[in-house]
Amino acid sequence: MKGKTLHHRKVIAAATASLLSAGLLTVLPAASSSASSPPLIMESSPENTITQDFNPLAPTAAPYGMGATGLIYEPLIQFDLAAPPKYYPWLATKFAWSNGGKSITFTIRSGVKWNDGTPFTPADVVFTFNLMKKYPAINFDGVDPTSVTSSGDTVTLTFATAQYTNLENIAGTVVLPQHIWASVGNPATYTDANPVGTGPWMLSTFTPEGFTLKANPNYWQGAPKIQDVYFPVYTSNTGALTALFGGQIDWTGNFIPGLQKDFVDKAPQYHGYWEAPGGTNSLEPNLTEWPTNQLAVRQAISAAVNRTLIADEGEAGLEDPVTSATGLTLPTFSAWDAPVASLTNSATAQAAKARSILEKAGYTLKGGYFYLNGKEVTISIVDPSSYTDYADDDALAAQELKAAGINATFDGLTVSAWNQDVASGDFQLTMHWSNGGLTPYNEFDGWLDSSLATGKNATGDYERLNSPALDADLAKLAAAPTLAAQTAALAPLADYVAANLPIIPMTTASEWFEYNSQRFVGWPTQANPYETGQPSGENNGPGSGTDEVVALHLSPR
Repeated sequence: MKGKTLHHRKVIAAATASLLSAGLLTVLPAASSSASSPPLIMESSPENTITQDFNPLAPTAAPYGMGATGLIYEPLIQFDLAAPPKYYPWLATKFAWSNGGKSITFTIRSGVKWNDGTPFTPADVVFTFNLMKKYPAINFDGVDPTSVTSSGDTVTLTFATAQYTNLENIAGTVVLPQHIWASVGNPATYTDANPVGTGPWMLSTFTPEGFTLKANPNYWQGAPKIQDVYFPVYTSNTGALTALFGGQIDWTGNFIPGLQKDFVDKAPQYHGYWEAPGGTNSLEPNLTEWPTNQLAVRQAISAAVNRTLIADEGEAGLEDPVTSATGLTLPTFSAWDAPVASLTNSATAQAAKARSILEKAGYTLKGGYFYLNGKEVTISIVDPSSYTDYADDDALAAQELKAAGINATFDGLTVSAWNQDVASGDFQLTMHWSNGGLTPYNEFDGWLDSSLATGKNATGDYERLNSPALDADLAKLAAAPTLAAQTAALAPLADYVAANLPIIPMTTASEWFEYNSQRFVGWPTQANPYETGQPSGENNGPGSGTDEVVALHLSPR
């Protein structure tokens, strides 16, 4: 089982007040509208160029990153990642586990049509999962059924092991039309220029400057309240943020320093945001390199950092300090928190405590920094320079570690160099986001599963922890059928993280979401967390996404 990755960071460029005062607003090309209501204008990912490819299995295609495929293609179930384990029946009306979690049967919704008018059937679901088995490159979430069969209006998937905590990856898989995709060849490289989905919108017009989706007349839930959705192309975050501040975007998702002052305060009756905690940012130490392989050093790092300062300044107050020593993301996973709630870290810096930890472990202070057996405790914290919030976080952390006697520096890298170094284990300490998901399993699996960090191409467990006992505990958590059983199975994993610090929790990791309600209402909020609000189509599986749930809640003002 693979944990779901939270696609968290973007290359960020701040739109400054001078841009706005100079009137340098991007002029949007006209978007066609098939009704009197205006189009909903979405922006999720700046793109240098776009091609007419809506393949929901190709995450490198621009429309995928822009969130469009999640409005065209749909999964069996949609999940509320702001309030797990809540979910919404979608192309499946219900599901049932059997055989100790090794089989799951979906009842497929009747009366659904593809947007070309062809009936949607259980055969399409069987075809989709078999296609994933045939082409592993499109199986992003590692869903590996041993068989997929249909009977009447049901589809049953069987697995070699229990899959209770893998529900999101299974049921969040985008369903494809067999009558189209059976003849496309390799689905990973297929150019899906005229997408045929079951979703509420379908392609209307496409240009290099942007494209418009129009309402699907065959949509099974009835006509959406919004007729058209327009996706303009911005070549940089600066252009996108300038357009947002100028009232030209309804819905976006970016890390925006100065968000309250530069956006919300300009029109507080309309401008809003909610950065729901989708995961945890943590400092991840390399457990195979000195000195981060020393528990006392990791304990000193955890004591020395000021989580509140990093949240307020490094993350611009848009993310919260994580004081759970387990790293469990709260309040998102509060339903699983009971047995580990007492395991906490300080929200503020404790330099004296950090020094005391090292002194008791035999380290000596000389010239302002600690040494052990003649070796100075020197640490390089690495992250991409373009991840400006992480860069600020790391610089602040380095200052705090220096104050505690640890000679730490922040070293900024390119994104590609950082990805390579983290995957190969060539680093000492890095800030990184966690996996997201419907249960804490994905989060802890991404941190602790030794199978994810083999060789030089780690996809998780970046700290290189190798513990058969923890792998067995993860398997127990994966096989736990109920929330109560999962909570009990989580306890030893959470206890281990709190005691041994294979990751050092810092702040929440947000599902970035900002909106302008001047033209549309019905947005999710912390008071009404029916979904996270992140405008991408990547949360629930390949090509499907929670942006559809939000868009269907919206209506013209």
